[in-house]
Amino acid sequence: METVNQKQTIIVKAEKSMGITILLTILFGPLGMLYSTVTGAIVMIIVNVIVALITFGFGLLITWPICIIWAAIATNNYNKSLSVY
Repeated sequence: METVNQKQTIIVKAEKSMGITILLTILFGPLGMLYSTVTGAIVMIIVNVIVALITFGFGLLITWPICIIWAAIATNNYNKSLSVY
């Protein structure tokens, strides 16, 4: 009989911390989003620059919380995608 040796590869990724996500985004806004979502961070950097220029910075009172919520949702989705079940 012939025996077949098969390798099983297991890839392990760590979950992203929701606390770190929120803290980084509160402190650094769209730059803090780079921890959770690169695409979202790039989009929000562009949006924040445009809004800040148009509203003399006051529009950031609206876009900054949006960054925080987006980062939290992205982290939650990432952590869910790691689950096998």
